[in-house]
Amino acid sequence: MGLKHYDDMNLLQRDAVREVGSIGTAHAVTALSQLLGETVTMGVPDIHILGYNEIIRRMGNPEETVAGIMVHMSGELKGMMLCIQRKALINAVLERMFGEAEVEIPRLEEIQRSALLEIGNIMISSYINAISDLSGITIELSVPVLSVNMLGGILSVPMVELAYQTNKLMTIEGNLIYGGMKLESNLFMVPEVEGLSCLLDRMGVGN
Repeated sequence: MGLKHYDDMNLLQRDAVREVGSIGTAHAVTALSQLLGETVTMGVPDIHILGYNEIIRRMGNPEETVAGIMVHMSGELKGMMLCIQRKALINAVLERMFGEAEVEIPRLEEIQRSALLEIGNIMISSYINAISDLSGITIELSVPVLSVNMLGGILSVPMVELAYQTNKLMTIEGNLIYGGMKLESNLFMVPEVEGLSCLLDRMGVGN
């Protein structure tokens, strides 16, 4: 019998998801390094399955303005991927690309928004491609969408869209090390439960 909820995963399955997340994140960070032409590293990511309020408490101020890149997944694994870019990461990346030391996130210019969208898309695509290669599961991605909004508002999008499936998010957290700075990075993977069951089956840890 397949999963009915994220919480149904046993310890072995959670470890498998953590392994997939680590490999996917490593590929995403490598892609970011290549884009920036600078070394970017990341420690072993923390993976949590949390409710909306728990994630907000973990991430801090829900009214903080952030950039969110959202991509829908289809194929054998349906759902959504979300990349959250916070102020320190945005400033570091835009300084590298355009020589701008400080930007006001709500007033980003179109070229800056395009750059952040491309970075988020590359990280998400690299992450998903790694999962697909590892498991043999087919995953297709939609055209990415950038939203500059309050953190709480952006995080509510997958919760609303997939409320019929789950009331929790799978968060992959880690600190990017770039230019001697620690830059907080967050990827959220919100798969439909049926697709998650398929992924676990392909990895040999299905129910």
